[in-house]
Amino acid sequence: MTISLACPAASAIPTDVLQRFDRPGPRYTSYPTADRFVEAFGPDNLQQALLQRRHGGPGWALPLSLYVHIPFCESLCYYCACNKIITKRHEKAAPYLDYLAREIDLYVAALGEGQPVSQLHLGGGSPTFLNDDELARLMDLLRRRFALAPGGEYAIEIDPRTVDAGRLQRLAGLGFNRLSFGVQDFDPAVQKAVHRVQPYAQVEQLVHSARGLGFESLNVDLIYGLPLQTPASFAQTLEQVVTLRPERIALYGYAHLPERFKPQRRIHAEQLPDGAARLAMLGAALARFEAAGYVYVGMDHFALPGDALAVAKRQGRLHRNFQGYSTQPDCDLIALGVSGIGKIGASYTQNAKTMEQYCDLLDQGALPVVRGLALTRDDLLRRSVIMALMCQGALQFEPVELAWLIDFRQYFAAELAQLQALQDDGLVQIDAQGLQVTATGWYLVRAVAMVFDRYVQADRTRARFSRIL
Repeated sequence: MTISLACPAASAIPTDVLQRFDRPGPRYTSYPTADRFVEAFGPDNLQQALLQRRHGGPGWALPLSLYVHIPFCESLCYYCACNKIITKRHEKAAPYLDYLAREIDLYVAALGEGQPVSQLHLGGGSPTFLNDDELARLMDLLRRRFALAPGGEYAIEIDPRTVDAGRLQRLAGLGFNRLSFGVQDFDPAVQKAVHRVQPYAQVEQLVHSARGLGFESLNVDLIYGLPLQTPASFAQTLEQVVTLRPERIALYGYAHLPERFKPQRRIHAEQLPDGAARLAMLGAALARFEAAGYVYVGMDHFALPGDALAVAKRQGRLHRNFQGYSTQPDCDLIALGVSGIGKIGASYTQNAKTMEQYCDLLDQGALPVVRGLALTRDDLLRRSVIMALMCQGALQFEPVELAWLIDFRQYFAAELAQLQALQDDGLVQIDAQGLQVTATGWYLVRAVAMVFDRYVQADRTRARFSRIL
């Protein structure tokens, strides 16, 4: 017996294969993953990495990517696992911007004025919690201290409940050219169950307004596996999303981890769809998006063929960072704000997760980093392998051997032996030159990448990760 994902590119996946790979695993927005960061890595380590970049270290010639975390939300979404502060007190935003300015000053002092930036992403929380003047202040601050390149990607996450056509026009005027709408599901009962009510008509009007304002790309976030969702109700949401025709769609499986994320304790576990229903929803989404002309970019992401993400996939330029798939080169990422995760050279950093600690460190004149990781040579090698699999779905042995001065089959003998089982399941094809993820395997690419994850292989406790399917 097989369960078809109803997508010709995915083919039919045997039930036993689905059962074996419907398990927790990293999303690989980085390798090593953030759960491996250590508190021994602090502000001084980041300062050293910044100075190395300034003086010709790894990545010095590449433009920067900026991420700004705005943690505030007016109301709590029960499914949310993000770092956020629930408040209706909008006066909290102005002092936060003051601290962001201090953090930016510390980065500029280390790197120098006018560093080129080709990618900017405002995430949250809800960035649109900030009013128009506050967003203008933030963008002015960034433009004065960095050089935002013409033609760059400048994106902001939108809570549809906090914007109207007028606000979208002002966002366009500030230079944003990409919008990401948090939708999750359009079914009223599901929206009520997760405490995020936003009618389809409201989002439809915003999408129509954004089109008229000339935004280059619109993204819609969806989640399957939410309480009260059924394959039939989710199929209706899929139809509505396809009607909106956003350039990009991000489809995530809900990870119910109430022991880690307190808001999820308000979700009644008995209302969650079972495994068979989740797979049915995933299969329906794959089929519907393909029928509507979307390209499966990889792991959760779909794009219309003319969108920059789909073009990057075709041209082999796809990359992956802490925001997911990206068209930008593998550049350094400065993450500003509470809990922001960044990458400088061969190191990862994470800011303080609480507002109090974040502000305290900046009051002391220190970068607000509380943990991170300096990557070893083995980490960097495995990162290159895992990112090739996640972005290109293929790996040639010889280029890796030349770049890292290794014998691939000898260095990864245990991993290649483990991949034989995945080859038997039809997920990969291995020959003397390299390995290729199959059309079926592309939908389970996290499982393929996990084979090369030294930390996961050593620690089989993966409950902290979301499920692969």
